[in-house]
Amino acid sequence: MLKKFLKKNIYSFTILILAFLPGFVSAQQTSVDTLHLTLIKAEEIFLQKNLILLANQYNVDINKALVQQAKLWDNPILNTDQNIYDGKFFRHTTTNDIKYGQIYIQVQQLVRTAGKRNKLVQLASDNVTLSQLQFNDVLRSLKYSLQSDFVETIHLLKIKTVYVNEIKEVEKLVKGMDEILKLGDISLKENIRLKALLFSLRNEEINVNTALIPIQSEIKLLLQLDEIGFIKPDLTYSLPKLIIEELPQNDSLVNLAYANRTDILLAKSQLDFQKDNLTYQKSLAKPDVTLGVEYDQNSSYIRNLYGLTASIPLNIFNKNQGNVNAAKLSIKQQEVQVDFQNNKVKNEVQTSVNKIKYYQQINNKEQLDFSNTYDKLFQNMLESYQQRRTNLLEFIDFIDAYKDTKLKLIEQHIALVKAFSEINYITNQNIIKL
Repeated sequence: MLKKFLKKNIYSFTILILAFLPGFVSAQQTSVDTLHLTLIKAEEIFLQKNLILLANQYNVDINKALVQQAKLWDNPILNTDQNIYDGKFFRHTTTNDIKYGQIYIQVQQLVRTAGKRNKLVQLASDNVTLSQLQFNDVLRSLKYSLQSDFVETIHLLKIKTVYVNEIKEVEKLVKGMDEILKLGDISLKENIRLKALLFSLRNEEINVNTALIPIQSEIKLLLQLDEIGFIKPDLTYSLPKLIIEELPQNDSLVNLAYANRTDILLAKSQLDFQKDNLTYQKSLAKPDVTLGVEYDQNSSYIRNLYGLTASIPLNIFNKNQGNVNAAKLSIKQQEVQVDFQNNKVKNEVQTSVNKIKYYQQINNKEQLDFSNTYDKLFQNMLESYQQRRTNLLEFIDFIDAYKDTKLKLIEQHIALVKAFSEINYITNQNIIKL
């Protein structure tokens, strides 16, 4: 009998443990594997560990090495001529007044004219500037991706909170209704309909969790933190403050963007590169001179001849005119590109400012007060349904309306945060601190 009792209770205890184990494990993972990060701290980790940045930094170092290479002189050229065999190998003797053997040595040095070497160094230096700006542009884009992922994570977590709160309250109702159903005070249809509502809410929460997965994956990739279970952003923005935040004048924002946007600076630097390239291509039309000295032991008009050599190409047909014309056209092309980038930035600033002002209008104090009042109404509606003053259909309609309204409010709030994040990205300045 005792054996049977223990067996039965051990089985029940095992079932109980298995029932609570997922929640227990989940709670342990949340406490251990969740990493809270501010945006500033995340950017510090990002700068240290991001592999894309490290790879792009090598481009800068590579171009710095090419500047060093461009400064070097051309190597001198050694020409020599040595007799191998004239009856004997490498014979250099005098026999019966006959002198045998021949040695010829010539050393030549290419001398570049028209400052070609300095102009080539300048082009290499321009490439260092371009690679540094390209690195900065990649940095700017990746930092914005990181910030956008942080904001979107906060967005989804706020949405999840709405579902979690509703699920928590509906679960309490379902548990209570199960007991009331046993007493016969409610119909099975009403009980099933309430459980269907709970299932729908849980399914929508699953969709939110699913949407978090790729965002978390990208954050971990950017920060190289694959071993962390969940990265929870700590963004301390104040929505009431953002609603009344005043921006600088449009002209000031545009000037900030012109001075700090890496794509603008990159376009201007590419224009400088094309101008320097035109100067270099024109210098190539000037012929270089090759100077040298030579020694001829036995094959010239006198023995042991020491001579000076010089050679210069005659630029009659090829004066590098094609490359010069191409360089001129490249300058015009890049000037158009600079104008396009300037107009693009100006338009982006105006659009971003308009979005901020619009979202500030719809995210007003009255809306925030309405949201708080709606939360109180939600609690009142729960109590009303529990006390049977409200029927099931009215309750479900209210739950759906409450959920939709809260989600729309979150969408509007986060849209304002994203708009401020965007103006920081567009100007490449921390206009609004998040």
